[in-house]
Amino acid sequence: MSVKRLAPSAVLAIGVTTLIGLGMTAMIKSEFTPQEKAEKLAFEINPVPEDILLPPDRIVPEQVQRVETPPPPPRIEQVEADEPTIEIVTLGGGVPDFEFPEITPDDFVITVSDTEVQPMVRIPPIMPPRADKSGHCRVRFSVSAEGSPFDVQTTYCTQSLFERATIRSVQKWKFNPKIVNGRAVAMTGVVNKVTYRLTDERGQLIPE
Repeated sequence: MSVKRLAPSAVLAIGVTTLIGLGMTAMIKSEFTPQEKAEKLAFEINPVPEDILLPPDRIVPEQVQRVETPPPPPRIEQVEADEPTIEIVTLGGGVPDFEFPEITPDDFVITVSDTEVQPMVRIPPIMPPRADKSGHCRVRFSVSAEGSPFDVQTTYCTQSLFERATIRSVQKWKFNPKIVNGRAVAMTGVVNKVTYRLTDERGQLIPE
């Protein structure tokens, strides 16, 4: 049984071997053709550079045309003015003397009109972190002769959480003090309003 299985393989091996032998015999019998030799290449180690002819700086034209000078423009006649016949008038006498008035500090008085307090600097309040909507507070305070607020009190607030922030903000304000008869004096009963504006993430105002 094993001999029958090996018979086809043996026949195939013998055929392949025969073909290889015939191919080698044909290659041996073919004529050898030598390859052509490469041409010899010559290199110059220290070549001598050739002079490069530069173009001339200026090109001289073959013939220069002569330009004729144009005639001068016509001259306009000038009219000579006559000499003045009126004599120069001179005023006789010198500069008159003037009496300068004597000014003393007692002759004039500088008066300043009475004015009310005027705001100069207003520090905006800080929005309380717990605030969830806008609001406002009304405050009453006094202004010293130096322009500083004191005795700051809130009279009304939409929310109680705005009271402390409002008082701290007003205490940092600066005013021009009240002027009476040219002197700065304190003023009481100054009323003002502090507004808080709160917006949402889209920038829209949240009403009170």
